[in-house]
Amino acid sequence: MNDEQPVDVYPSMTVVNAQDGERSDKIEPLQLGKRLKEIRVTLGLTLEEASKRTGLARSTLSKIENEQISPTFQAMQKLASGLDVDIPQLFSPPKQIRATGRRDITRHEAGKPHPTTTYEHELLATQLTNKKMMPFKSRVRARHFSDYPDWIRHDGEEFLLVLAGEVMFYTEFYEPVSLCEGDSVYYDANMGHMLTSVSEADALILWVTAS
Repeated sequence: MNDEQPVDVYPSMTVVNAQDGERSDKIEPLQLGKRLKEIRVTLGLTLEEASKRTGLARSTLSKIENEQISPTFQAMQKLASGLDVDIPQLFSPPKQIRATGRRDITRHEAGKPHPTTTYEHELLATQLTNKKMMPFKSRVRARHFSDYPDWIRHDGEEFLLVLAGEVMFYTEFYEPVSLCEGDSVYYDANMGHMLTSVSEADALILWVTAS
């Protein structure tokens, strides 16, 4: 084994602002009207139908949705009851739906290589920046638990699918488990984990890490 190869470190991911590329922790001000309309539309209700379910006048609902008036607490209770939601759900920020039209095709064996002492990674969809998921294929070179200096841990959640061969999947809170071709596992990546190949040839797996 080449001692100069890097230890197995996964590509880090952060949520960034798509416009300026900077991390954004800004919290948008609550727009109750937009949130109410989002819930009504999701339920497939017209203003008239929502009025019958909540007991609030159609004009009142329209004014609330257009931020022309603020509902009283009693009105909030009627909204929550009639729309079958909890009051806190009315205060959740409305979903921001943006169709960016992005895509990235990675041809067979055309990903970005990232070899380590225990894996031979092939990073996929490398042309897309600011991804919420990091997909990559890996050939598992490790054969023994002792091949790892420590548990692998990183932020996010992870999905693993065995494409070929057989692996032993180790985690710090569970007993080791054998995974064969077609088997998969979804787990918290903050939990220590590692893989070893137990088949004659090095196992091939697909990993998807989500921030």
